[in-house]
Amino acid sequence: MTKKIGQKIVGYTVATEEQTKEAKTKVVESNIIQMHEKVSRPEALAGSTYKIKTPMSDHALYLTINDIILNEGTDHELRRPFEVFINSKNMDHFQWIVALTRVISAVFRKGGDCTFLVEELKAVFDPQGGYFKPGGKFMPSLVAEIGWAIEDHLQKIGMLKKPEIPEHQQKIMDEKRAEFEGAASAPVASAATAEASEFPPTAEVCKKCSVKAAIMMDGCLTCLNCGDSKCG
Repeated sequence: MTKKIGQKIVGYTVATEEQTKEAKTKVVESNIIQMHEKVSRPEALAGSTYKIKTPMSDHALYLTINDIILNEGTDHELRRPFEVFINSKNMDHFQWIVALTRVISAVFRKGGDCTFLVEELKAVFDPQGGYFKPGGKFMPSLVAEIGWAIEDHLQKIGMLKKPEIPEHQQKIMDEKRAEFEGAASAPVASAATAEASEFPPTAEVCKKCSVKAAIMMDGCLTCLNCGDSKCG
C-alpha cells in the first residue's frame, strides 16, 4: 500500500528486530479480551451445579455457576465465572440468597481477582452454631458452605490451585495414623457414636482445614487431612 508523505522528512531511524517484535506483541495484547463489566452475556454459557445439603433444612440448595470463555480458540483462551444462581424449595432464606447471588455475580463480571470471595464467605459463622458434613468437615454456616462450593469450582476451572501435601509429609501422616490406630485400645465405639468418617472417631476439628481429623501424637496435635501440626 502506497502512503503519501505530505511533510518534509527531517530524520529517521530503522526499527530493530526486538522493537518490531515488541510492537507486534502490543498489537496482539490490545486484541485480547479481558473480563470486565461491559462484556456482553452470550446466548449460552457452560456451567456446573453443586448440591448443598445441610441438617438445617429438609431441602437441599443447588448452586449453579455459569462460566464465560474469553478469546475462545486462541492461545489466550480464558474460562471465568460469569454468574451464580441458587435454587431451593426452602423459601426461608430466599431474600438474602437472592442478594448474595446478585452481589457475587456482579463481582465475577467486574473482572480482576475474584478469588477473595472464597475466604470471605468461608469466614462467615452462624451464631446458632455450625454443623458437620459427612466425612468430618465442619461448616460454620450455610454461607461458608457456599464459599467451599465456589472454591471447588474455581479450582476446577484453574483459577485456584488445589493445595497438595508433599509426598514426605503424606508419608509421615500415614505413619502417625497407623501408630495412633494401633495404640488405640479402647473398646469398639457403639453404632450411635461411630461416624461415617475416614479419620479416627476421637479426632478433633483442625483449625486450618475445618475437618475432624486432628489427633494428639507424641504431645503434638497433627491433622491427618491437611498435615497441619503444632510442632511445625
